[in-house]
Amino acid sequence: MKSIRIKSYAKINLAIDVKGLLDNGYHEVEMIMQQVELHDEVLVRWFERKGGGTDILLNTNRAYLPKDERNLAYRAAALMAQKYGQCRNGTIRIDIKKNIPVAAGLAGGSGNAGAVIHALNKLWNLGLSLEQLMEDGKALGADVPFTIMGQARCNSVLDKVVRKDPMAASCAYAHYDGTKLRPLPALHSNIVLSKPPVGVSTKDVYQGIDGVEITERPDIAELIRGLEEKNSYFIKKNMINVLEFYTLKKYNCIMNTKDMAIQCDGIDTVLMSGSGPTVICIAESEACAQAAADRMKQVNRETFLTRTTL
Repeated sequence: MKSIRIKSYAKINLAIDVKGLLDNGYHEVEMIMQQVELHDEVLVRWFERKGGGTDILLNTNRAYLPKDERNLAYRAAALMAQKYGQCRNGTIRIDIKKNIPVAAGLAGGSGNAGAVIHALNKLWNLGLSLEQLMEDGKALGADVPFTIMGQARCNSVLDKVVRKDPMAASCAYAHYDGTKLRPLPALHSNIVLSKPPVGVSTKDVYQGIDGVEITERPDIAELIRGLEEKNSYFIKKNMINVLEFYTLKKYNCIMNTKDMAIQCDGIDTVLMSGSGPTVICIAESEACAQAAADRMKQVNRETFLTRTTL
């Protein structure tokens, strides 16, 4: 038996702009993605045997999560087995300890899938490049390639060739359909994440945004310049998520969470992550972040104090 344990980090969006529809039916987007320290733990074990092909067993500490093809981590294992495991016989055992809230706009499921891809590359000695792993991840979802590059940056158990790849980064500019990525310097910040008790459909949000007037957009180029030059003015000025123009009108609890965060001392910037519902708070200091987290946890149980990964 071989095993590897990988940290599967949450992702936040520092900015999202939606440009319109592409020929493939997906929306053209520009966004800045940033990894944070809040993470799940993904343990992958490979039990080799003689004959019988490859099967997959998955368990999590959340009883309500699916353990079959409905789970992205399971689908990641199936994808790797189909592409690289035709001559292998054994069981892929996946155990996920969930800490990231589910359906929160934080790419928790996508990160679990990315971790399984990394794990099987290591356990099966495939020697795949980071670029190839990210390309494989595209088949599972738009957020998966970013989680793969972020995990490569911060998991010392992975092969050196993957960890030292120039694409291994905790922050990236994403464009086209969100899968074309360019590494960026990471934001250095204390973060509060607060998830209101509501589920939001990403498909619904992207369908709805087409019929909404967007009155403010981020200047993505200026935000990138801010990250490269460590200019906090350019960064905070452009931390805007245009999906809020649809989501906040539909879900009062997200608007209320954002309003509460704005009122907290020492919170510089507040915006929604992804299509929601989680609200991101950028804090001046760890003390301010802790005070804001304590206050917001009284309303939203799934509130977390964390930091960006570098």
